[in-house]
Amino acid sequence: MSFPRRNRLILFLLFLVGFVWYSHGSFELPENLKDSGVSGINRANIVELVKGGFRGNQKPVDEVFGLLYFVTQPGVGGDGDGEVGPGQSLNDVVGLDPMVPLKLDAYASVGKEKVDWRKVRDDVNKESPIVVFSKTYCPYSRAAKELLESYQLQPPPRVIEVDLRDDSAIIKALLTRLTTQSTFPNTFIKGKSIGGSSDLRTLHESKKLKKMLEDAGVTVGNSKID
Repeated sequence: MSFPRRNRLILFLLFLVGFVWYSHGSFELPENLKDSGVSGINRANIVELVKGGFRGNQKPVDEVFGLLYFVTQPGVGGDGDGEVGPGQSLNDVVGLDPMVPLKLDAYASVGKEKVDWRKVRDDVNKESPIVVFSKTYCPYSRAAKELLESYQLQPPPRVIEVDLRDDSAIIKALLTRLTTQSTFPNTFIKGKSIGGSSDLRTLHESKKLKKMLEDAGVTVGNSKID
């Protein structure tokens, strides 16, 4: 490729990068560039950036979706009923420190070299839009679960009984760091914590909870709920 032609290509790619950046706000540096520590701009890097920009808005996937994926997916870290079951335990992740931010791959199933975390986020939001971290013996957890049950939701809330897991201490530490809440229950709507039992009750009494659930794509089956 001649020198002038190469310059035109680079200018064109820079224009595309600028257009994508302006249109979508920001996009995430591709993982291969992050991991390599590359900070400079060359033709190959520009191409990667342009490709990355056109994958969508490129909003980074929050770490909480790694945790939700781990505890809800059969064969990963849970059987879908709150227990580890046939899945894995976070106790098995070597070097895991729940008090510091983790790479999403720390939550991946052993043997999976690559997980599409954007797809995971979309799947979790679709299949398990409501997730409740609970403790079986906790009266506040029981009250929150009973309140949600009264809504007759479809899909029903995915309840994770943390005290039945052997990695309960790690999950509690992760929830504390990710949501600043160390108590149970801890209720999530599409990856966002809405708090504990009293928060849920307040939302219910203020007539806000139903709309939040419906906005999350959940069907409220109880026609008596305003």
